[in-house]
Amino acid sequence: MPNFSMRDSENRHRSIYLLPNAFTTAALFAGFYAVVQAMNDRFEVAAIAIFVAMVLDGMDGRVARLTNTQSAFGEQYDSLSDMTSFGVAPALVMYEWILNDLGRWGWLAAFVYVSGAALRLARFNTNIAVVDKRYFQGLPSPAAAALVAGFVWLAVDNKLPIHDSLMAWVAFTLTMYAGITMVSNAPFFSGKSFALGRSVPFWGILLVVAVFVFVSSDPPVVLFGLFVLYGLSGWITWAWRWNRARRLTQERRGHTS
Repeated sequence: MPNFSMRDSENRHRSIYLLPNAFTTAALFAGFYAVVQAMNDRFEVAAIAIFVAMVLDGMDGRVARLTNTQSAFGEQYDSLSDMTSFGVAPALVMYEWILNDLGRWGWLAAFVYVSGAALRLARFNTNIAVVDKRYFQGLPSPAAAALVAGFVWLAVDNKLPIHDSLMAWVAFTLTMYAGITMVSNAPFFSGKSFALGRSVPFWGILLVVAVFVFVSSDPPVVLFGLFVLYGLSGWITWAWRWNRARRLTQERRGHTS
């Protein structure tokens, strides 16, 4: 007779193994959906889809760690999904929305963003075992996508004048900034030191509730504002480290002289 208990155990193991990749697939679908909606001039829906992809992308890695189902296949699949959802999709959404008004400057800005995302992901994959886990080297691609998609969502939701040349150049500057910052050496806090299984005090739960209430008050404004602050935080951290290192060097020279 077949051993049904062993077969059931293998099926359970296989289903758990597929779980993080299912989240990755859902994130990939959200990124592709954003591109389709941008082609149909539904830019607010496209921007929201990119944020949905961010949530799903943040879940796949944590699910893999919680279930101990990390794999080389999952890492590569996640990078390819990120390239679509946070590299190609935001650039195309921004280009279709307003950058095409700038002619060649518009598609050049979009290409700078896409190439920055590709280089950022390639560097992340090759340096994953040697970098400080507490910080990302350069702006992570989901945060860069949030800057671009958040700006689109904010402008459409508040009916800002998208045919204004100033708005187009603001979009150009933001897209270029996101693309260049992804390949910079500025350290951005990763949040990987936070463990979901670790117990937290009661005020921690209240803080989570307060964050949800704060974001839900005006999602496009709040989310874009938060990611602007995060997009600047790496340069602030870099400047602080540089200043501290300079002071330490001066103090050592003062002791030796």
